[in-house]
Amino acid sequence: MRTRLSPAAAAVAAAFALLSAPVQATNGYLAHGYGMKAIGMGGASIALPQDSIAAASNPAGMAMLGNRVDFGLNWFSPTGREAQVVGSPAPFNGSTYDGDGKKNFFIPEFGYNQMLSNAMSFGVSVYGNGGMNTEYNKPFPLFCSSPPNPGCSNPGVDLSQLFIAPTLGYKITPEHAVGVSLNLAFQRFKATGLQNFTAPSGPMQFSAYPANVTDQGYENSYGVGVRVGYLGQFTPNFAVGLTYQSKTSMSEFDAYKGLFAQQGGFDIPANYGIGLAFKPMAGLTIAADVVWIDYSGIKSINNPLLPNLFQAQLGTDGGAGFGWQDMTVYKLGVQYAVSPELTLRGGYNYGKQPIPAGETLFNVLAPGVVEDHWTLGATWTLANKSELTFSFMYAPTVTVTGANSIPPAFGGGNVNLKMKEMSFGVGYGWKF
Repeated sequence: MRTRLSPAAAAVAAAFALLSAPVQATNGYLAHGYGMKAIGMGGASIALPQDSIAAASNPAGMAMLGNRVDFGLNWFSPTGREAQVVGSPAPFNGSTYDGDGKKNFFIPEFGYNQMLSNAMSFGVSVYGNGGMNTEYNKPFPLFCSSPPNPGCSNPGVDLSQLFIAPTLGYKITPEHAVGVSLNLAFQRFKATGLQNFTAPSGPMQFSAYPANVTDQGYENSYGVGVRVGYLGQFTPNFAVGLTYQSKTSMSEFDAYKGLFAQQGGFDIPANYGIGLAFKPMAGLTIAADVVWIDYSGIKSINNPLLPNLFQAQLGTDGGAGFGWQDMTVYKLGVQYAVSPELTLRGGYNYGKQPIPAGETLFNVLAPGVVEDHWTLGATWTLANKSELTFSFMYAPTVTVTGANSIPPAFGGGNVNLKMKEMSFGVGYGWKF
């Protein structure tokens, strides 16, 4: 029977499943929402905890949940990942590169929460925090030209991040709660097709560690951070939530210390947000979040390509990065209880994509450019009071047109980036 599965065993099983499941770009490279119910509401959840993945958004919500277990599986399909070179000398000008070598990803999640007393809860949320994947169909000449590199590989990256978040929640009063999660983070990464940056010596030695730039297979990284939160139910129909996640300090990707700034550093950015939940009438709930993501606090993500590429070697503190800017993300969700058995959801999520027009060259590897996310969801309560939840997300195509993004030393011109996304998820949860 399902209740024989211990919470610890379930957490370990979910964690191992997540290790092989890259999560893709949505709000930059972080997921647009966590937990199937929140995913169906545009990600809005800071003031509206609905399942035991709630700690991913606001750990205070766990104190309001009661005892429950949740499992979910999300099919994610980023497509239309494309780079086009324009305004560059022949033979590269006008060339288009397809980055959709892998289109289907399956991302599990798990949550467990138990009330230790009327006021205190303990739980664990296991989820994919974020990631990025590209696999191009042919070598990209600006990253690897043949000659002089006859061993060119097709460019691409594969980044995935797993959080295991043991969480304590505490009700200060029956209506006000605080919570804290210890974010135990794991990430893995590989890069291919960057042989032009591996010259071992001479005036074009772009990397301080040329043997650790590309095609080194998967490398793992580990780290610890915290998320804290507050949730206040000011009236039966109005709640406010606040949340803050610290920068998660990660061990370096040693195999790629010649690619990322700070000798392979790739910390996970801090983020913080505020959420509101309002029930204007029986059965109807409206939730809204605003979240700020501090990409500028991570040198390997924020450092610009120019002038860094010609002033500091890759892998050093000032080495070129992806030039990503901070993001402000707006999330709006609506749910309506049609009956005691059926709840319907819809949502919208918007964040201006973080890649400036002058930074599109390196972001051939990481075209996290989608902005609008439209979502739907539903929960069916079964006869045994367990729940079956569905979610759907669609992010339409966004094109970022480069502006002087290819340095003159590389021939000049621009790279244009393109991407869209879709997901469908199923979750199962029960109270105990």
